[in-house]
Amino acid sequence: MRRFVKRMMANPTTSIGVVLCALIVLAAVLAPYISPFDPLDQNIIDKLKPPSTTYWLGTDAYGRDVLSRVLWGARISLVVSVASIGAALLVGGAIGMVSGYVGGRVDLFIMQVMDVLLSFPSLILGLIVVALLGPELVNLIFAISLTAVAPFARIARAPVLSLKERAFVEAGRALGFSHIRVLFVHILPNILSEVLVMASLWMATAVRTEASLSFIGLGVKPPIATWGGMMRDGFDAILDAPWLSIFPGIAILMLVLGLNMVGDGLRDATDPKLSGS
Repeated sequence: MRRFVKRMMANPTTSIGVVLCALIVLAAVLAPYISPFDPLDQNIIDKLKPPSTTYWLGTDAYGRDVLSRVLWGARISLVVSVASIGAALLVGGAIGMVSGYVGGRVDLFIMQVMDVLLSFPSLILGLIVVALLGPELVNLIFAISLTAVAPFARIARAPVLSLKERAFVEAGRALGFSHIRVLFVHILPNILSEVLVMASLWMATAVRTEASLSFIGLGVKPPIATWGGMMRDGFDAILDAPWLSIFPGIAILMLVLGLNMVGDGLRDATDPKLSGS
């Protein structure tokens, strides 16, 4: 673990990504304690106030503090990205492993189903699911996880096809190990690094998808603060009150950039060729 962390943090961009992600996670966790105002409190007298010493990031059309809403909005983005990609990793990874291990017609059928899911752009598929089920947090997580199941199934299946022919897997079968034990005890540890690297990169995609769906009105219902919803609210006043869209946009940029940097660092640390092993 020490060698892994050392290889991962050897890249300066990875360190920057870890810092960005850590800051956003801390902001989300400590939002109830560091928010200067309640994100839902309206003060019409102070509506559309520019950034000042009282309202550091200004206020929106209802007089709500933008800084407080950005801090609380981080919670939605993190919950949606972690929950949706975690579910996609478990479901898609299991499907891909079983498909590659069993092979034959079962593998062909499963991969054809995955190809159908891959034929839809992730945003369009998420839009269809949320439009059918309704703009709720649970539905949003389900929609985004559904868009990521097929890529995880593909990334898990590919190495299983070669690993199931390796000598240690054949030895496990000869010793009478069950297929479940062979899959999850002997094969899974050998593909886990690839799946985790992809998960970190897809979390950035989940953040963008959640923000996009919120921007078009299919995210979490108002008045709950979400970064995409805040950008949508500020779109009509972009010339008169640009801070309404700029600051949540910067927050999305920081989180997506940080997750991509961490994903690149994980890839470098787990690749034997890049690590010099």
